[in-house]
Amino acid sequence: MNFKVVIPARFASTRLPGKPLLDIGGRPMVLHVVERALESGADEVWVATDHQGIADVVRAGGHQVCMTSPDHPSGTDRIAEVASQRGWGDDEIVVNVQGDEPLIEPSLIREVAQHLYDHPEAAISTASHAIHDCADLFNPNIVKVVTDCDGHALYFSRAPIPWARDAFAVAPENFPAGLPAYRHIGIYAYRTSFLKIYKQLQPAAIEQFEALEQLRALWHGFRIGVAVVEQAPVAGVDTEEDLQRVRRLLN
Repeated sequence: MNFKVVIPARFASTRLPGKPLLDIGGRPMVLHVVERALESGADEVWVATDHQGIADVVRAGGHQVCMTSPDHPSGTDRIAEVASQRGWGDDEIVVNVQGDEPLIEPSLIREVAQHLYDHPEAAISTASHAIHDCADLFNPNIVKVVTDCDGHALYFSRAPIPWARDAFAVAPENFPAGLPAYRHIGIYAYRTSFLKIYKQLQPAAIEQFEALEQLRALWHGFRIGVAVVEQAPVAGVDTEEDLQRVRRLLN
């Protein structure tokens, strides 16, 4: 199996401006992410950015950069531009690794790519892990996913799905044994053929109300394979507190 990794890296961030360039252990965060991606076994790793400072840092580190438009509304659009610039064929597998995840496990990157390779009927693959308590199930900041018997996503939601009707009617604070509840992990692998048509897909109402971009693909009939992993990955860097936590872990 061959696959590529693209790391969208934006300088403009509401909570942490210049996030990819923030220092972690004496090096910019984006370089940690690139090195993790290279350890996954990807045959190519590209940073996609519209910021010259980020591009200069990545190139100085000996890695590959694609300069992309500053007008992309999402990381998926930015990855699609990289695929177009590079002329990748329709069957290429491209993994989207966020530029703010310096502790992402290389094995997770590879597992998502492998899942898409093993499921040729899917256009996208992603990952999940089991939920074991009601606090996570009821937390709207934790996205849940329900799959079919073949491991394809049926729906993603911020609501608690599946809903244990009888158990929660009696004791809504208790997590029912055997409830197949899974937390979505926000990493994606795409076939290039899907990236080429992504921009043509009209946004769906369910996507807009749930604020979940992946629902657009489901609404238009594309299959999303979901790999199940044993445990949650280490969280990325969204806030100053996250940054300090990651610095402590790496030190």
